[in-house]
Amino acid sequence: MIDLRSDTVTRPTDAMRRAMASAEVGDDVYGEDPTVRRLEEEVAALLGKEAALFVPSGTMANQLALALHAQRGEEILVGENAHVLLYESGAAAGTSGVQLTPMPGGGLFDAYTLAPRIRPPAFYYAKQAAVAVENTHNHAGGRVFPQADLVELADLAKLRGLGVHLDGARLWNASVATGLSVATLAAPADTVSVCFSKGLGAPIGSAVAFPASRRDEALRLRRRMGGAMRQAGLLAAAALYALEHHRDDLHADHRRARRLAEGLAEAGFGCDPALVETNIVPFDVDRPAEAFLAEARELGVWLGAIGPERIRAVTHRDLDDDALDAALRALATLARE
Repeated sequence: MIDLRSDTVTRPTDAMRRAMASAEVGDDVYGEDPTVRRLEEEVAALLGKEAALFVPSGTMANQLALALHAQRGEEILVGENAHVLLYESGAAAGTSGVQLTPMPGGGLFDAYTLAPRIRPPAFYYAKQAAVAVENTHNHAGGRVFPQADLVELADLAKLRGLGVHLDGARLWNASVATGLSVATLAAPADTVSVCFSKGLGAPIGSAVAFPASRRDEALRLRRRMGGAMRQAGLLAAAALYALEHHRDDLHADHRRARRLAEGLAEAGFGCDPALVETNIVPFDVDRPAEAFLAEARELGVWLGAIGPERIRAVTHRDLDDDALDAALRALATLARE
């Protein structure tokens, strides 16, 4: 099978497994795991933030950050079709009691769009606490959130007393696509989440960065959410290895995504290669998505659906050029049919 469902399907390399096996560990609940501490310090430094916390999943990283910004019953403005809104099982409402209000624009919005949606304070409104953006934006097809727009909307949010959270699960991809450092991309935000188990190829783990003054509160929230781990250095070692050895490989993922988009367009699918900026390739088909997925699977290609007749393909480090070409040949067959 050629698996294009997500960049989360990768397997640890032999070198990563060796790094995990040799990791120095301790009880992280007591703050005694040196490998976890090293990862957290490395992530904070890369993002230009004061502190970071290692957590099991991207959902926990985002929800922890939202809970740092908002109290129960308060509101956070988010991009349309944001991961925190669509793909985290209602965690904001169920875990923290926070309501999420989507902004129009397909996920990428600016200060002009944000301004009229910041309400004046009144007891009959939900108190607005923060704005959350996603970079890259998954549902928008891996699009990069324009940095100039992020800077302007963050300035507006802070002027109006709102915090800013950056869901940077694929911020590493945004950095490669733009040539900007992850610290530059993260600078406008108060809190930032990043993922190690997507494009970087670690088996598990994310991190959330925040001001050092919020660390005790973040530790409490992580424990409340069930994310406190013991000898977590085994997992942190994989993330550290990925940060050191796999970030440059994202260039190849992006190159293959553009090749995939071009091939899909040539085959007759509804795909605009000019909109493929990173490693996610959305395209339209002329039949129900579930039927198309079943047909593609019969030909040895796994894909995902993101709409009634819209498909998502994701390139990743376990996909080579030969597999990509084989996938294109199979999908071209479906286009002809």
